[in-house]
Order: sequence, then structure tokens, then C-alpha cells
Amino acid sequence: MTIDEIQASIIDDFSAFDDWMDKYNLLIDIGKNLPLIDPKYKVKDFLIEGCQSKVWLKPEFDGDKVTFTADSDAIITRGIVALLIRVMSGRTPEEIMAADLGFIDVIGLRQNLSPTRSNGLLAMIRQMKLYAMAYNALKK
Repeated sequence: MTIDEIQASIIDDFSAFDDWMDKYNLLIDIGKNLPLIDPKYKVKDFLIEGCQSKVWLKPEFDGDKVTFTADSDAIITRGIVALLIRVMSGRTPEEIMAADLGFIDVIGLRQNLSPTRSNGLLAMIRQMKLYAMAYNALKK
């Protein structure tokens, strides 16, 4: 699936609910299904700065595609990072850098987060794109 197809699928999942409490429950369920990160990566080197809660993001690059694993100490934030991984993991650095994550606004996520969680969302996206930029530079 392309990034756009995955985003369309996420939009479909969230559009099944009108109430944001139901959408938060979906986000929590998505977070529960996030594969656990190896505890050895729950260190400062993988901690995302700018998040209210702790979020660890571990990238791996096989020379072609970037995959991410992550975890958070907050259930909503864990769901948010799980959505971002669903969209951007297993992609080339170029795809990640070019990704327009429009699904965030379409499902109303940004508008329904507290300002600190919204800042954390932006910090997660920025970190994923920075990793992609670094790996893209390695390819050249």
C-alpha cells in the first residue's frame, strides 16, 4: 500500500465514529497493537524531545527502507506514534521526507489534542523525517 492508501484507510477507520471519546478509544486500541520496542532502546538517545510524555523512537535502515519501532508511557501518545509508524515505516527515506500527513487534520486529531500533545505530535513527525533525511544522505 502507498502512503496515501494507508492514510485513506486510517481516515475510514476514524470516520466510523462521530464522538471523539470513541475515536480516543480507537487510538488507544491502535496503541495496544503497537509491537513492543526492545527495552534496551528505551534510553535518552531514542527519546523524542518536545513530547509531554516519554516517547522512544528507534529507526532502522536497511540501505533502502526505514522501519520504526516505538513506545510511549502514555496510552494516547502510544496510539499516535503507532499511527505514524503505520504510515511511514517500511518506506524509503524519500517517501518519508515527501509524505504529506493530511490524515492528521482530516480525522481531527490535531484539533482534539491538548497543545502539549499537539507539540508532541509535531516532534514525532519531525524526528521521523530527520531520520529519513539522515539516511537519505547516507545513500548518496
